[in-house]
Amino acid sequence: MAQVTLEGVNKHYGADQALFDISLDIPDGAFAVFVGPSGCGKSTLLRSIAGLEGISSGRIAIGGDDVTAVAPSDRNVAMVFQSYALYPHMSVRENMDFGMKVNGFDPQTRAARIAEAARILQLTEYLDRKPGQLSGGQRQRVAIGRAIVKQPRVFLFDEPLSNLDAKLRIQMRVELETLHRELGATMIYVTHDQVEAMTMADVIVVLNGGRIEQVGAPMELYHRPATEFVAGFIGAPSMNFLDVEPGGGAVAYRGVPLGTRALETAPARAGIRPEHVALAAPGAGLIDVTVRVKEALGGESYLYTRTEAGDEIVVRADGETEIAPGDTVGLGFPEGRLHFFARDGARVGV
Repeated sequence: MAQVTLEGVNKHYGADQALFDISLDIPDGAFAVFVGPSGCGKSTLLRSIAGLEGISSGRIAIGGDDVTAVAPSDRNVAMVFQSYALYPHMSVRENMDFGMKVNGFDPQTRAARIAEAARILQLTEYLDRKPGQLSGGQRQRVAIGRAIVKQPRVFLFDEPLSNLDAKLRIQMRVELETLHRELGATMIYVTHDQVEAMTMADVIVVLNGGRIEQVGAPMELYHRPATEFVAGFIGAPSMNFLDVEPGGGAVAYRGVPLGTRALETAPARAGIRPEHVALAAPGAGLIDVTVRVKEALGGESYLYTRTEAGDEIVVRADGETEIAPGDTVGLGFPEGRLHFFARDGARVGV
């Protein structure tokens, strides 16, 4: 396996620029996830590493080898796409065997690699079936098996679970994490789903408008987002944001002080996650709000509330709460759970 290094990578499509000065190190054996909204450049970046997209400037290295000008077939990477792209007239065995056969691998090597991939992916009993006889999850495992038999230096996944239903997505996430541990492989995975990013990644790369917003471990991004964009993108439901101003030596929301912490730079916005907002009786919190909608999910409920000034605040509550739409409740904002951001979106304070 191999470390992947990008140095000052830029990508232009005519007058339009898709990637801006991307510099990144993905350690050998890491599970890295590129995440961001549609059009942020994550798939373009992945395809650039694969060699399917040429870059306009910069350098890409895999395992210390400069592959910037190397053809995709010679980079020793394997890519799994959103579409399974299986040959419908071939069996599972033949689909996994096809690439090795074309590239002249001997029959014994091919058979051994197929058997090992099938064992890892629990496909042994399906090797003689056609793709049309498999479920969506099984077909995606065959596509992954086709990548495994190549024994590449790096696995690249471009939103491979997007075509699966919610239950299968969860199952496949677990299977991919297990696969990563078993192979010890370097894997780079693209998704727009921040839940997939949080649950699967060793390293998350958050992209926005073709630029890297932040790189770090999942919980680092959750607890210390570097920008308001990252704070709002990581976490579900999204972080709540409130306009604030200086007040009483600290920071205030509509005249109500939010703790006692004084900041060197005056923030424009405060953020707090739904799970960190404290519920209280009316009049017993910092502010009172009206519950507009309640989502009861069983183990937990989400309350969608509105302040008197019209600001929306989402609160996570116990699944057994009897709070109902139309109720008035008090909210508290524990000082240690607040995040502050300047007008340009940069984090303010520690």
